[in-house]
Amino acid sequence: MIETWQALLASITFVVVILAIMTERIHLTVAALLGSLVLVFAHVMSLTDAMGYIGNSYATLALFFGVMVLVRAFEPTKIFDYLATQMVVMAKGEGKRLLLGIVAVTTPICAVLPNATTVMLLAPLIPPIASEIGVDFVPLLILLVFVANSAGLLTLVGDPATFIVGDAINISFIDYLSQLSLGGVLAIAAILISLPILFRDIWRWRITDLTQLPHPKIHRPVILGLGGAVIVLMLTFFVVGELLPVPVTPAAAALMGAALALLIAHQSKLDTVNNILKDVDWSTLIFFMCTFVLIGGLERTGVIAQLSQLLAVAIGENILLGAIVMVFIIGLLSSLVPNIPLVVAMVPLLKQYLVSTGLIEPAFLDPAFAGEFPIEVLPLFYAMMFGATLGGNGTLVGASSNIVAAGISEQHGQRISFQKFLQYSIPLTLLQLVVVAIYVSVKF
Repeated sequence: MIETWQALLASITFVVVILAIMTERIHLTVAALLGSLVLVFAHVMSLTDAMGYIGNSYATLALFFGVMVLVRAFEPTKIFDYLATQMVVMAKGEGKRLLLGIVAVTTPICAVLPNATTVMLLAPLIPPIASEIGVDFVPLLILLVFVANSAGLLTLVGDPATFIVGDAINISFIDYLSQLSLGGVLAIAAILISLPILFRDIWRWRITDLTQLPHPKIHRPVILGLGGAVIVLMLTFFVVGELLPVPVTPAAAALMGAALALLIAHQSKLDTVNNILKDVDWSTLIFFMCTFVLIGGLERTGVIAQLSQLLAVAIGENILLGAIVMVFIIGLLSSLVPNIPLVVAMVPLLKQYLVSTGLIEPAFLDPAFAGEFPIEVLPLFYAMMFGATLGGNGTLVGASSNIVAAGISEQHGQRISFQKFLQYSIPLTLLQLVVVAIYVSVKF
């Protein structure tokens, strides 16, 4: 009985927090903090347990903190203003070219780097670009996160959820490229098709006199050069660090990059350590911490497991129907629940369902199983990948990159409202889910 009440309370708390964020009655960080404390005070979990859930996600928090510090440390060099002006010039003052440029720059980066990291690196360029051409920067930030989330499907390592599912079915990097990358291409194509409609005001915008643009100069170019070397070193470790004889995780690489950036900024008197750390987006970091606690409450009380079992019942034994259902239901769930804990809970339950229906052998339940899965069941796992990754475009809280962009927007004086995000996200997410559902059905 106690467990039932705890599950009910964890569910109600999560729903209330989401509704509070959606209606914007309470700031999203305050809503998440109050919700997580309700679980602690109601003894759904102890404070030690809550800190444990935050600790389990230390890698995400360390990665975000490190990149935030790195970006802020070199802001006084005016590099972001300079690059923003150059992008406007390259776009020849046309909004259409600028939108296409954001897609072209973001897509290849997000194919190999975590999408939230890419947003942290590129988002500071957006407000000055928008200022120079005289448009609202919020739609441009929203486009940036749409592309970042979608491009994660281009490779096996482009999105954590994709990697978790791919690892569970033992698909190789090369096999993913040959079999599934087209799904990511189609997701990006859906964005390109939508640009003239969803972003029509910016699409039609044009500056005829580029000579009126400001011409910011880079301040302290030698220091910026050192900063560039630090960034290159960090990105190199992101890509190959875990393959080294002594592995270096992306989180460790980000923290080392932050430490070197603080050292350079302080020793060169570019800025003080206190100023840099003061400007870190602590609100976003605290929101993520509290989200981990809220999701921990759903996991701890078995709510996510029960939802997964209901999904298995809905699938039945029709793999084709199940794959289509999986795309949309997982897409819906991952627009409200972060996709990493969702797929972590779903993968073993989907395997259990397949064993119980006799489609795979019990040996497949072993996490260490290294064999190939029957080709007829793979569409269910592929559908889970696509739904979990693209569902992040559904709402403002659907993906970590969305929250990062919202924090950067707020730092530049404008808030991305939940409703404003939905104006763009609902039509695009539905289009993308329909496209990948057709792709999975036809190809597999």
